[in-house]
Amino acid sequence: MATSFKERNLLAVIGDEDTITGLLLAGIGNVEKGKKNFLVVDTTTETQVSTIEAAFQEYTERKDIAILLINQHVAEKIRPTVDKYQQAFPALLEIPSKDHPYDPSKDSVLKRVQKLFGD
Repeated sequence: MATSFKERNLLAVIGDEDTITGLLLAGIGNVEKGKKNFLVVDTTTETQVSTIEAAFQEYTERKDIAILLINQHVAEKIRPTVDKYQQAFPALLEIPSKDHPYDPSKDSVLKRVQKLFGD
């Protein structure tokens, strides 16, 4: 195994401004050598899908990230990319936001678990 799970000690977040602000206030923010572990998806200026996909790719390839949190409504914008992601690390979790409630029928991880159990 090239990278030990012990080296993975960061959370990464792709989400709306309220979600990112709350998590940064909780202390998850990390900026090292110009690389951040969060992306604010701005609904007023419509963050480009390519920017979201690039951040998703970067965070899933980094060896210091253990968990990637993504707002479910943001994950919908890059659903094919999210659905293709199959790695154990970093773990991918879709979370609700203040303005967009959680919908279990759209969660790719939950769909895989249900498929495993035959539901």
